[in-house]
Amino acid sequence: MSASLNEARRSEELERLASGEPVDVVVVGGGITGAGVALDAAARGLSVALLERRDLAHGTSRWSSKLVHGGLRYLESGDVGLAWESAVERATLLRAVAPHLLRPLPYVIPLDAGVDRRTATKTQVGLRVGDALRAAARTSRRALPPARRVSALEARRLAPALRAEGLRGALLSWDCQLEDDARLVVAVARTAALHGARILTYAEVTGLRPGAVDAVDGLTGSAFTVRARQTVVAAGVWTGGLTGAVSLRPSRGSHLLVPAERLGHPRAVVNVRVPGQRGRWVFAIPRGDGLVAIGLTDVPAPGEPDDEPRPDPAEEAELLENASAALDVPLRAGDVVGRYAGLRPLAVVAGGDESGGVATADLSRRHAIVEDPDSGALAIVGGKLTTYRRMAQDVVDRLTTRPCRTHRLPLVGAAPPAALRSVAAPERLVRRYGTEAPAVAALADGRPELLAPIAAGVPVCGAELLWAARHELALTTSDLADRRTRAGLVPGWRAAVVDAIEGAASPIEPPLLRP
Repeated sequence: MSASLNEARRSEELERLASGEPVDVVVVGGGITGAGVALDAAARGLSVALLERRDLAHGTSRWSSKLVHGGLRYLESGDVGLAWESAVERATLLRAVAPHLLRPLPYVIPLDAGVDRRTATKTQVGLRVGDALRAAARTSRRALPPARRVSALEARRLAPALRAEGLRGALLSWDCQLEDDARLVVAVARTAALHGARILTYAEVTGLRPGAVDAVDGLTGSAFTVRARQTVVAAGVWTGGLTGAVSLRPSRGSHLLVPAERLGHPRAVVNVRVPGQRGRWVFAIPRGDGLVAIGLTDVPAPGEPDDEPRPDPAEEAELLENASAALDVPLRAGDVVGRYAGLRPLAVVAGGDESGGVATADLSRRHAIVEDPDSGALAIVGGKLTTYRRMAQDVVDRLTTRPCRTHRLPLVGAAPPAALRSVAAPERLVRRYGTEAPAVAALADGRPELLAPIAAGVPVCGAELLWAARHELALTTSDLADRRTRAGLVPGWRAAVVDAIEGAASPIEPPLLRP
């Protein structure tokens, strides 16, 4: 099988399924959890169809902080088991599964007036425990160095915008940054396709029945049914619309994007404790696209889930105020060039308070698997991006006794850092596509303009657009602008990508992308 996904393959595979060809497993949901389940099942030799109502990574999976972390926050809340699981999964992704998409990233916790000595000591103890988990998970000190205290001078070299007045130094630790969360989802889905999974986007599930799933082709409007021995619902905060067997308390996590130059082009994350809230931090994360992400809120998000959640003004003001507490130059609303929010599918555990009496920040990030008594489908809810592979393994273990393979199965494009350094392609493409970067660059043979930015200051080139349309199942302009390239995070960038796609010199040949 090929890892290449496009509209022609989608149409062929949908036609076969609609004609009655059965599969072992139908996965509902094309975020990181659904893609992970599809890959795990396909890698064990099961026949798989994944149905997603919109595009890959359309929902929560593209709105993360883009971190694969060791779970330090869970240590602070006393959940050592979840912290250990996070450390193990981080090691697995970094060592074998997706080393091309992960980067070691330093974190600094400034020791200033907002952090008394008792709090500093407690935080140091937590960092040491986290480092012990790192070592036990077999992540080397070379990959993620141990935590240590640094001087104020060294802290400001890593994060020049830190306020010098009252700065006693900082606590320095390391974790992993993900190049792009949506790109991880696409890589997992394409690896599943390489192992035979049918990946069908714009296929909305309308009903679950024992042995079958009813759906509608979003491109044609035609209804169809997929026969399946097992069904797994991995639809995140939308799971409740398909089964009443789960109880969710969604929360919204919001981020703001500011130019890196506003903060002196930091090389490290700045972590700032939120006053009066246990375990709550605001961070400023330097990204590879010249931006810094300011996050993260955690507020209840009741009601019908929104496809495009947005930070509200109170969240934005809170993030700017808390981040500015540690900075020489306070951040203001005018510094924000982009903003986004995601909905966490937090599961209410047995005996939990479904009425809203428990803050969403206090709900467990552990995942849960629940069987729907009417359809027999398994629904997986909760969890987080770092532990997606383990979540998928736990679900598929319920479907088959065949052993899991994904802990040592590289995604398409994956290679160790040493191998990636010798890949003959532009550095930015290697960061996003790994060993597939030369194939992306080769699309510009005879058309060198396709390797240039599509507009000044926009970190997207035409070859990426063409690759996504040919090999990554990008079917619409929005698929390209908002998920394959992530230009949609900044309105001006998005407009430039749309102009490049729809203009006379578009690199996308017929058939044209859908609106």
